[in-house]
Amino acid sequence: MARSISRSLVLAAGLILASCSGGNPAREEAPAVEVVEGWPDIPESAVFGEPSAVDVDSHGHIFVLHRAGREWEEPFPAEPIADPTVFMFAANGKLLGKWGAGDFVMPHGLSVDEDDNVWITDVGREQVFRFSHDGTQELVLGERGVAGEDESHFGRPTDVAFSQGRVLVADGYTNGRIAVFDREGNFLEQWGEAGDGAGEFDLPHGIAADDERIYVADRENARVQVLSLEGEPLDEFRAGQTGHPYAVKPIGSGYVLVVEGRDMLDRFGAIGRLYRSDGALERVFDIGLDPRTGVSLGHDVAVGRDGSVYVVDNRSSRVVKFELASAGVVTED
Repeated sequence: MARSISRSLVLAAGLILASCSGGNPAREEAPAVEVVEGWPDIPESAVFGEPSAVDVDSHGHIFVLHRAGREWEEPFPAEPIADPTVFMFAANGKLLGKWGAGDFVMPHGLSVDEDDNVWITDVGREQVFRFSHDGTQELVLGERGVAGEDESHFGRPTDVAFSQGRVLVADGYTNGRIAVFDREGNFLEQWGEAGDGAGEFDLPHGIAADDERIYVADRENARVQVLSLEGEPLDEFRAGQTGHPYAVKPIGSGYVLVVEGRDMLDRFGAIGRLYRSDGALERVFDIGLDPRTGVSLGHDVAVGRDGSVYVVDNRSSRVVKFELASAGVVTED
């Protein structure tokens, strides 16, 4: 008879044994997800590579932001990427549309709002953009190529979320703050500063919100910060000293999905963690390639209304689709 085992208990036991042995903990083990093979279906004629972000619109279309093969190398180039950088897929993986050619230097984050507008951050251009669903540019925040930490400048902005009619910009690689705007791009306020205390951020890499709380993947502080809708710190999710969170997504009923892009020991990986509203760890699962055959870097996550999960694996240039219901569930006969 099959029985279910709590993955969090297995993980905790493994870490205790490793610490008692006196050595460094081994690479974290977690059950691998069962990916949908052949998803997405990218035509051979399409230029695709180094994906960085993913989100799902109200129609179930999956938007993937990628760099068309441009690698993250500093200093960033000045010229924009010539090929389309935004691909829109159907749930079955068919490529429905593409746009964004000539728009971005080093695109990073993509978020779709409730009106199906597409918001994109570019750490090379130091700007945040709003596009229509079909790729028409409607709004630009920030000054091109000019960094700063005020109402009209960013420091490598990473991600965007939406809450109560506001636009929340995680800002970013060189600024440790959340910049808050209205939907027309007027600056309202900012939250946080560089540091490791409550309400302080060290590279806020991902941000998301539900009706009650705001979640920030505070990457280099190795935690997800939970904020009130007014930006006050309420709680944090922290998985010991095992990994850095790159992306966070509330999925309803108080559950929050977190993707860690790199293990704190080997620096690369793709681990998913499902937390309950009280911060308790519900499940853990591995989204990455077998480290013996490839290198993964979990970078962003989106969840469709049907429970399908889409994770960007930046290092292996993959977008992985799997079902959340079975992820991290271990059974034994």
